[in-house]
Amino acid sequence: MKYVGGAAGVLGMIAVWWLCAALGVAGGTIPSPWTVVHTMYQDGWQLYGPNVGITAQGALRGFVWGNVAAVALAVLVVLIPPIEPLATQLAILSYCTPLLALGPIILVVFGGRTPTVFLAAMYCFFTTMVGTVAGLRSADRAALDLVRAYGGGRFQQLLRVRIIAALPNLFAALKIAAPSAVLGAIIGEYLGGVDSGIGVALTAAQTAYNVPRTWGMALAAAALAGLGYAIVALGARLAAPLTAGQAR
Repeated sequence: MKYVGGAAGVLGMIAVWWLCAALGVAGGTIPSPWTVVHTMYQDGWQLYGPNVGITAQGALRGFVWGNVAAVALAVLVVLIPPIEPLATQLAILSYCTPLLALGPIILVVFGGRTPTVFLAAMYCFFTTMVGTVAGLRSADRAALDLVRAYGGGRFQQLLRVRIIAALPNLFAALKIAAPSAVLGAIIGEYLGGVDSGIGVALTAAQTAYNVPRTWGMALAAAALAGLGYAIVALGARLAAPLTAGQAR
């Protein structure tokens, strides 16, 4: 039933899109879905393949680095509680810092695709860190007491109880982080310093006032973000038996 609801929502969005195009909303700058799809077909793989691939690589690298740092910091917070205020401030700072202003500094200092990876990682960090901390602290108290009764300390509690208990929250955070990494990578490409990627192709299409191609690139970005979400959701489904086993 949930798939039916999702399909109905997508069809409803396409219908609204088509209606807006037919009515000439926004001064007629909204092309019809057919026009966008036809333009994407004409542009072909030679345009979308390399650009989507480059952006996917940057988003994946940022996703890995950002989430590894977030999970590591969350684990340290649980193992060493006194550092929590500092870790929380760091997470909030990463979330509230205007990354569009920070990105050019990274570009000047490091150059290349570093801003793409950096912004993708920053967009992941806060959500994953907060979700992981909440998950690690949601462990069953009776199970923690049992580990302690057998002589286990905080590290043994982490390995045997907390990590498994944290998986639902962790995967929920990663579902948000995956599309966020794509957004961060595209914004990083907007800053310049690179010659390929969805952000570069979007800028070129906007400069040429090729509206259908601009929409096509936006659809490609949405599809890439959706793919990231779907992969994480699949991982969460595969990991579900672990948490179910602990609950029993």
